[in-house]
Amino acid sequence: MTAYSDLMTFQRETEALAQVAGRLQWDQETMMPRGAAEQRGEESGAMEGVLHARRTDPRIGDWLEGIDAASLDDVGRAQLRHIRRSYDRAVKVPGALAAEIARATSVAQGIWAEARAKNDVAHFLPTLAEVLRLKREEAAAIAGNGDLYDTMLDDYEPGMTGAEIEAMFSTLRPRLVALREAVLGAERQPAPLTGTYEAAKQMQLTAELAGTFGYDWSTGRLDKAVHPFASGSGLDVRITTRVSEADPFNCFYSTIHEVGHATYEQGIDRAYLLTPLGQGVSMGVHESQSRIYENQLGRSRAFTGWLHGRMVEAFGDMGVRDAEAFYATINRVNPGYIRTEADEVHYNLHILMRFDLERALVGGQLEVGDLEEAWNSRFEADFGVAVDKPSHGVLQDVHWSVGLFGYFPTYTLGNVYAGCLHQALRADVPDLDADLAVGDTSKATGWLRDKVQRHGGLYEPREVIARAVGHAPDVEPLLAYLEAKFGDLYGL
Repeated sequence: MTAYSDLMTFQRETEALAQVAGRLQWDQETMMPRGAAEQRGEESGAMEGVLHARRTDPRIGDWLEGIDAASLDDVGRAQLRHIRRSYDRAVKVPGALAAEIARATSVAQGIWAEARAKNDVAHFLPTLAEVLRLKREEAAAIAGNGDLYDTMLDDYEPGMTGAEIEAMFSTLRPRLVALREAVLGAERQPAPLTGTYEAAKQMQLTAELAGTFGYDWSTGRLDKAVHPFASGSGLDVRITTRVSEADPFNCFYSTIHEVGHATYEQGIDRAYLLTPLGQGVSMGVHESQSRIYENQLGRSRAFTGWLHGRMVEAFGDMGVRDAEAFYATINRVNPGYIRTEADEVHYNLHILMRFDLERALVGGQLEVGDLEEAWNSRFEADFGVAVDKPSHGVLQDVHWSVGLFGYFPTYTLGNVYAGCLHQALRADVPDLDADLAVGDTSKATGWLRDKVQRHGGLYEPREVIARAVGHAPDVEPLLAYLEAKFGDLYGL
């Protein structure tokens, strides 16, 4: 037990330093002056060097060898599982490479932002090529003779493979495309929201929405960012949103989405604080929380009825006939360019495209110089619309600039998990709509906290979902939910 105690003391210090590194990234997205990008790259690289040295410290290997796992309880064995996985990966990556990736991706983020603002793909592509080179080198060091993309994916969804994702996505695609075509060809078409919505009032209402979905303000804060995100775990979990005076839904649903991530982190058992179990177990499970908050709860007929009343109070007449028309407007299907603004029917088509493109980039079947053409061609085929500018196309997402190859498929995996969770939630809480209709999400969020969030990293990702819903995750509940919801809305 001395070895285990020493290991956990060391690990808590590493986890604390990782939280500090995360705060640097949060600051870069929210508060950092633009001129500090180069220095922040050096700071991030230095911090990553410290963290890599700790994660590869030979004492970890000695401690792991000295621990009798049979003497530990389930929590202790789960801690060891995470530490061993991290150690086995980290010791294969040279420290200089880890620091260079941190430095390069920090700088690349600023270059991507500049290119996006100027719609200048050529300005970004050399940087993307360098980031991809570094990430492939890292994956090769870890994978040995294994698949590079699987190795990258394992960072975000442990135990999942590209082949499994491909099989799942091939099941989703035909029914998503058929639903999209049926909806867009339907006679009934909801009207979009029009008008102007004051930014300050949006921020007031979006803060109220965060609280409505259970966000703990005593351990969090809300700021603005170009690309909304949640950051941190335990007792410091921050969220961001963005504001468009022509589209308040962008602000509100970005906030609800990030609150799903944040309350997952806030809901983890406090006994796991600053340990490997004290954070979300995978990005797929994380996305299941953000997507069920945003969509199955936040875009439900019952909850949008309550939100309609709050928006009328805040903004006056919006030109929407009644709560039912408002529900249809919020869930309006439109083949837009932007993933984060996509409706539920189109969203997964955005992800399927990105998965195929990044897997081809990593595998060498697609060159960086050909990426824009490949993106535009695939987008027009899937969405029936030609990309009008790079910020609506290949430059819209921050992920590749910061090296997050293998991250995109976890969004759709999260939707699949959310479909399973929603089906089980409705069975366990049959009167849920009565609460949502008065803006009370506590039964839903309490159910999710008990079934998923409190466990943190105690179980493997797919086991978390299976324990919550009583069966292995599958795509059918998500597809059934989408077909029923949009069939009703569009009179199919």
